[in-house]
Parts: sequence; structure tokens; C-alpha cells
Amino acid sequence: MMEKVEFHNKVFNEQPNICQIVCYKDNQKIYSDVWNSYQENDAVHVMSVTKSIVSLLIGICVDKGLIKSIDDKILDYFPDYKVKRGEKTIYDVTIRHLMTMKAPLKCKYDPWTKVCSSDDWTLASLDFIGGRKGITNEFKYNTVCLHVLTGIIARVSHMTPVAFANHYLFEPLGIIEHQHYLANTAEEHKAFTMSKTPKEHIWFGDPQGIGTAGYGLCMSANDLAKIGLLCLNGGHVHGKQIISTKWIKEMVKETQIMDEKFRYMHYGLLWWIIDSEKGIYAAIGNSGNVIYINHSNHFVCAITSYFKPTIFDRIDFIQEYLDPFQF
Repeated sequence: MMEKVEFHNKVFNEQPNICQIVCYKDNQKIYSDVWNSYQENDAVHVMSVTKSIVSLLIGICVDKGLIKSIDDKILDYFPDYKVKRGEKTIYDVTIRHLMTMKAPLKCKYDPWTKVCSSDDWTLASLDFIGGRKGITNEFKYNTVCLHVLTGIIARVSHMTPVAFANHYLFEPLGIIEHQHYLANTAEEHKAFTMSKTPKEHIWFGDPQGIGTAGYGLCMSANDLAKIGLLCLNGGHVHGKQIISTKWIKEMVKETQIMDEKFRYMHYGLLWWIIDSEKGIYAAIGNSGNVIYINHSNHFVCAITSYFKPTIFDRIDFIQEYLDPFQF
């Protein structure tokens, strides 16, 4: 057993970029603490945790019939997009390909500069999807070109993604309303990503008002824990079905077994699967931002962290000290 003060100091000394931790057991909050001069409700850029939240938003679109199926071709949603001459592969790319990181891309690395300097990041991202190799179903983790997913949400809902998220996900969960944030320069973009200070409740996006699908949401650990509880409880909150249990189960089915680079985890629909038998899965973002859900232990843990690259041990840390709760 570890005293809370002792654990607080352990985090301070061994996990110095952690800003907030919130834990729930059996739907009851059992732990909450802050570091680095953060307050309980301050927002942090949660990096790629955004991807997993976008998965939930896509699920809501499917539930509402706005998206017929994630096996739909992505170009079904962009009939006005002009395909590059000689390009054929993009016609066969589906929403599922994007959500499982198996969409073929014409770039070796994320095309940050070309996409993020354009006026419409969705159309710029589409330009990088496809290629001569065809559909290979090769796993290729990417961030920038996932912008097509939030572009689809905007198309089918006739709302900006942040307005859609506020109305159908954040407000029902009691999460503070988010605003769209546009960086006017590359320097502002970099500062948004790397700043260690608290953020407002914003969603970084493009000049069209489309929030980035691969990163960009700013939330508190309290917010993330509410997302985790929603998943733990099969899409229910306060007696209301926010998202179908069917989707919750679908998004954490294994689609890829990872190698050592990804710590042998499995991948679902923009969610990481830690242990499928025990029902343990997570949203994981750079710097060690995490929503951790353990169905077998009825446990949820949310951690926010300011920018510090190559944090790879956050899940190990949760499983050693917080699941099961040891205070």
C-alpha cells in the first residue's frame, strides 16, 4: 500500500510531465490529483487521444445513419473531389481503412507541411491517399491524413466537428463546451503542440473549421475519465444511450497485432487493445496522455501530460500503480 502523498511525490520525481490523474472504480471517483501547477479542470493537448474520441464520433454518425457503414468508400462522401490523373487506388479506400491505419498513402511520413499550409486540409489529405501499390492492408500509423474522417463528419452532419462533438458527446457527458482553434502561422501551430502551459477547451483545426482527427483536442483528465466511463458502461450515461454498445464493442475488436515498436499491443478502430480477454483497452497520445479502461476490474484511469516526446511506459505505470488501486 502506498500513501497518496508518497504517490504524489513518486509521480513528481519519476513521471515529471504528468499534469493530472483521475481514476474511477465501479463508477465512483477514487483518486484525483494534479501536478505542474495545473488545476483540476485545466485542459491539456491530449495528442493522439483525439483519434479515439473521433472513433466515438464516427460511431455516433453510424448510429444515426449519417454514415451507412465504415466499409463505405471515402470518395462516396466527397463526390466533388477531383482525383489525380492516373490514380485508381483511392476509389477503393474505405473509412475502415483509415480507422485501422491500413489506408494506402503516397507518402513515407506524415505530410505536415503540405497539408497544414493548405486552405482545406481534408482535400489536401485526400491527395495523399492511394498510390501505385493498391490496397495492401499494410498497417501504417499516421496522423495528418486522418483529417478525412473529421471531413466526413462535417459533410454528413452539416456541422463543424467541434459543434457535433459538443452536441452529441461532450454536453451529455458534462464536458465543458469546446471551441474551434485556428493557428494562423506555423509558429503558432508548433507552440500549440509543444507548450507546457494549460490550454483552453479547444479543438485545433483547419481554416474550414474542421477539427484535426489525429490530434488537437484539449481536455482535462476529468473530461477523459468521463469518456472512459462512457465506454466502460457500454455507451450509457445517466440512463441515456449516447452511443451504441454495438459500436463500443466494434471499435475494440482486434484488426492488427503490433510488433515491438508498438509494444506488442493490438489495434482496433483508432483504439489500442492491451488485453482483449480482460477487456483492457486504451486511447494513447504522445507524451503519455491516456484513457485506460479495464472492464474486468471496472476501472477507468485518465492521465494528461504536457509535451514530452517518447513516453512509452505510461500503460505500464498505470498497471503497476493504479490498476488495481493501491492506496
